Amino acid sequence: MTADGPRNAPDVVDVVALGESMVTFLPTRPGRLADVPSFERGIGGAESNVACALAAAGHAVRWVSRVGADGFGDHLVETIGGFGVDVSSVARDPSRPTGVYFRTAGDRSTDAHEVAYYRAGSAASAMTADAVDQAAVRAARVLHLSGITAALSPGCLELVRALTAPAPGRPLVSFDVNHRAGLWPDADGPRVLLELARGADIVFVGEDEAEEAWGITGGPAEIRSALPEPGVLVVKQAAKGATAFVSAAGPEAAGIRAAGAARVGAAAPRRRGQAITPPAQPQPADTFVPALAVDVLATTGAGDAFAAGFLSATLRGLPVKTRLRHGHLWAAAALTVPGDLAPPPARAHADHLAALDDGTWERLRLGPGWTQAGKAPEEVRTP
Repeated sequence: MTADGPRNAPDVVDVVALGESMVTFLPTRPGRLADVPSFERGIGGAESNVACALAAAGHAVRWVSRVGADGFGDHLVETIGGFGVDVSSVARDPSRPTGVYFRTAGDRSTDAHEVAYYRAGSAASAMTADAVDQAAVRAARVLHLSGITAALSPGCLELVRALTAPAPGRPLVSFDVNHRAGLWPDADGPRVLLELARGADIVFVGEDEAEEAWGITGGPAEIRSALPEPGVLVVKQAAKGATAFVSAAGPEAAGIRAAGAARVGAAAPRRRGQAITPPAQPQPADTFVPALAVDVLATTGAGDAFAAGFLSATLRGLPVKTRLRHGHLWAAAALTVPGDLAPPPARAHADHLAALDDGTWERLRLGPGWTQAGKAPEEVRTP
């Protein structure tokens, strides 16, 4: 952990994830928040969820944020660091608290749930372009951001704008739109999110949130028309699947295998700004992969897990179809646990499932515990 001052010559890592994480309180039984007598503590945050999943899969990952100089801040830093994430660039704020939130278990049939956030004035909302370690943020093959950070404060918006602006030696920027209408104080949120997404190299957006934020109802192709700039655009289509668009004008975003990397998970021994090689084979302009049938326990964190799975496969230089399949598999790991975070499937297991023929993939069904060693999923189920 650091104070607000910069660090010297930080190591280049696979992924830097910048954003707020909060302590979460999950109910010990179903019911309204007014009726639940006790809660179990966890952690939650879009960017830190991605960081923890990637680190658990063996990638070199750094999380950059601010937390309060309080017990909840200690818990976040220790827990996220426990996944193998570099937390040395997390600043402690003595005058602002760590954010927390409470949520109900939710109803599976209606997905009804309550969430109560206590994040206004949090330490993370004080992040600005001048108050984070810019060298540590930019020393990455991929910088992962989300629209949630941009909504926290004017200073956070300034920071995200600076990080998505064109600049020499900028890492590839991954941006998850993560539209949260309640976080934006005015009607500018959708416009700002579109602006930020246009500056990124890899963009994740849900078909439903594109409709809510931008009024786009024509599906993935219309979303691509509104966002032609990113080298890779991934449109998540809920239980239907996901479509990835790859631009011929931005091939470096389609494959980011850094020359000289000794192993996946080890930062490449290269200078900042070294060219990133495109994929060995041309990628199709658009690729659709159907989602898996999953016995869902909770939906929280599934979108972050999908992004982490896709980025992990991207770091490995895998084809776009395989990246989408890894996204679905990592999302399935999150969907089959009750909390925000789930260990990703073992790489060999995920690679095996991602290599299935289309018919077998579409018959696959995953339930709780499917990622555990020795517990195989139903690779072929009776139609």
